[in-house]
Amino acid sequence: MPDLLLELFSEEIPARMQAKAADDLRRMVTDKLVAEGLVYEGAKAFATPRRLALTVHGIPQRQSDLKEERRGPRVGGPDAAIQGFLKATGLARIEDAKIQTDPKKGDFYIALIEKPGRATIDVLAEILPVIIRTFPWPKSMRWGERSAKSGSLSWVRPLHSIIATFGPETEEPDVVKFAVDGIETGQTTFGHRFMAPAAISVRRFEDYEAKLKAAKVVLDPQARKDIILEDAKELAFAQGLDLVEDQVLADEVAGLVEWPVALMGSFEKEYLSIPDEVIRATIRNNQKCFVVRDPKTGKLANKFILTANIEATDGGKVIISGNERVIRARLSDAKFFYETDLKTKLESRLPKFEQIVFHEKLGTQAERIKRIERLAAEIAPLVGADVEKAKRAAHLAKADLLTEVVGEFPELQGLMGKYYAQAQGEDASVAAASEEHYKPQGPADRVPTDPVSVAVALADKIDTLVGFWTIDEKPTGSKDPYALRRAALGVIRILLEQGRRLSLTTILEWSIALHIMRGSEARFENIVEAMRDPTRGSDFLRKRGTTSSGDQLPALIRDMISFFADRLKVQLRDQGARHDLVDAVFSLGGQDDLLQVVRRVDALGKFLDTDDGKNLLAGTKRASNILAIEEKKDKRTFDGAPDVGLYALLEEKALAKAIDQVKSEAGAAVQKEDFAAAMSAMAKLRPAVDAFFDKVKVNDDEPKVRENRLKLLNEIRAATRAVADFSKIEG
Repeated sequence: MPDLLLELFSEEIPARMQAKAADDLRRMVTDKLVAEGLVYEGAKAFATPRRLALTVHGIPQRQSDLKEERRGPRVGGPDAAIQGFLKATGLARIEDAKIQTDPKKGDFYIALIEKPGRATIDVLAEILPVIIRTFPWPKSMRWGERSAKSGSLSWVRPLHSIIATFGPETEEPDVVKFAVDGIETGQTTFGHRFMAPAAISVRRFEDYEAKLKAAKVVLDPQARKDIILEDAKELAFAQGLDLVEDQVLADEVAGLVEWPVALMGSFEKEYLSIPDEVIRATIRNNQKCFVVRDPKTGKLANKFILTANIEATDGGKVIISGNERVIRARLSDAKFFYETDLKTKLESRLPKFEQIVFHEKLGTQAERIKRIERLAAEIAPLVGADVEKAKRAAHLAKADLLTEVVGEFPELQGLMGKYYAQAQGEDASVAAASEEHYKPQGPADRVPTDPVSVAVALADKIDTLVGFWTIDEKPTGSKDPYALRRAALGVIRILLEQGRRLSLTTILEWSIALHIMRGSEARFENIVEAMRDPTRGSDFLRKRGTTSSGDQLPALIRDMISFFADRLKVQLRDQGARHDLVDAVFSLGGQDDLLQVVRRVDALGKFLDTDDGKNLLAGTKRASNILAIEEKKDKRTFDGAPDVGLYALLEEKALAKAIDQVKSEAGAAVQKEDFAAAMSAMAKLRPAVDAFFDKVKVNDDEPKVRENRLKLLNEIRAATRAVADFSKIEG
């Protein structure tokens, strides 16, 4: 079957845009083909700095013929309706239509429309120019005389030529004829700008890719990336060094070159006195070069690897020299920044935070640091951290934001704080917290392990969450400008992976109190006590001027706990757990110890995988459904203990006895947090429930017996709530 080759040749496309542009080109062309009834076998797109290319193979030679029956107005209907039907279907006269009889609605006109399929090359000539003109570049430009005359084409960089060929493998392909802003399609492309700039005539993808390679252009970006990394590793190995791999940098460099050539340069050893991360950031950010490490020491060596886009006649000496000159200057600046930073104590920088606003409704960065410091001190005993170290760590954790190095390389915040804290003789745990309190910043990032770091990390994230919650800046839909979902997931991961037992409600109360204290002379303890007083806590935040919504404190905390529950569901779902089990546990109320929730969910999931669990779930749901119907009918609930004197059948007595036993055993197991034992106790309920529904008529003719049996069903529901709300469980 025929194949399509499309190339859009231009000036340099920014590396950061290439991957998405190639994917957009593939998606837009193939979507249009499918919409036109042209189902293809496969498609692949490519990008180099100067071209986007696409090959689509297995496209039919032409569209299938279309036959369609269109129903019209009733026979004898209004003339206007008949004329509209003729115009819509293309019939010359109504006699050309067929008549179809509907037994209920009478006779109707039917038009048989036959639309012959078009040649695929004609369809391509129609859809490709539209795709090119509407291509979704993040940024685009107009250029030259052509834009002054027509201004019709906007492209990321000046577009020079378009290849569009279509045809079977065994034949000479045809050019898909069209033009975009004066650029006509053809079969000509160009190789490497310097090493093979001559025009190249191509036919289909196979010879296109081969001829480009001969002209010093590697078309596939993954192939360029592989060449870059392999050659860089070989250069490093030859010097007894290891390449510090950087996949993100490799992707970017692969988008900067069409013919990658790895070269090694060096810099003076005196710059190795700078932290490795600063050296790497300097070389990476400014020159897009890789650094290498001495495997014996684990420290960086005074060499780097660059990727040229040319096979230089001098072996790359001039290219290496130019890069060395720039890197030397940048490292000199970095060394100056680092040494200057070391001259000022971290604590001496903190007064500047009083003039830096964190958020207009949440005060300055200095106020935020004070809140984090106090909250970390409250959390510290709960996580086994030294209170004074936690306070000191929180006090200094943000100070490096005002240093020269972090100003130049923001991605090093926290890390530089650790280095500066170590240099000024701070405790190791205090220094580590400067870096670790930001963690985890994503699903692949590690969580802090030192108790001091854990205390500060939790305080930092909780303060952020509570602050934006109190000013009604919660995430909505896909919008989360303050990364609050990430902060909540960070709290969850720290608690779960470190096995920390904390009451979220208590910590949230502490944090809210600290926000309320802003500008207040009241004591922290007094505010916490007032918040817990139902006569004073209502509408407390609004009265303190810290929220626009006027939410009551319990509602605010419930909302935040619900937010954590949603994030926990996401976390557990990614690990293969069921979201409905999380709902079933949280629905019990008062479940704010996330580690305990996860353990309970895990035990519940294992129980429901057993026959006892499945059958008990079915029985409990049956009881709940009957109760819901009867409560609606009677407009009342069936709470309260059943009357044992009204038990007429052995199955009623057996169920009542089983419920009492399960309540006692499961409740005791839950108190001990032995959730596996609680589930085992619940399993004892299953035979009695099965027998009850098999032998007992719930809606007995005698009203008192009916009411008593409905109360017994309510006892089943109450008994299972010792471990979870079974009504929330699917299945």
